[in-house]
Amino acid sequence: MKTTVRWMSFKRAFFLIALVLPVAVCLPAPGVEEAAESAALTWLAALDAGDYPMTWKTASSYFRDHISATNWAAAAASARGSVGALKSRRLTSATFTHTLPGAPDGDYVVILFKTSFDGKADAVETVTPVKDVDGTWHVSGYYIK
Repeated sequence: MKTTVRWMSFKRAFFLIALVLPVAVCLPAPGVEEAAESAALTWLAALDAGDYPMTWKTASSYFRDHISATNWAAAAASARGSVGALKSRRLTSATFTHTLPGAPDGDYVVILFKTSFDGKADAVETVTPVKDVDGTWHVSGYYIK
């Protein structure tokens, strides 16, 4: 009888581990979204100030490997020049993920901001920090819609 009880307890424990482990592996560690949001806001402050060289320098290694500083500065100036100065920005969501289309697997947080600019009152900014090879969060993508 003791063996049967132990076996049933083992089976229950194994079932719980098998059920919980995949969920735990997909969840970010506590504070991940906050750390990514902080990195995004710091990066956005440089972008808002027109410091495009700094935004390139502080972006993720993947970002810097795929666009030159000169091309980034031209693209950023064009995109931001068309919307004007920042009026307001409000965080609407931050979603942790391991995969993004066209990017290597990693730890990403896709952050959406409801933003108002002088020339575009109702914009959505998407900023995507990644936990980079140095173990810290750096922006790997930016898009205005």
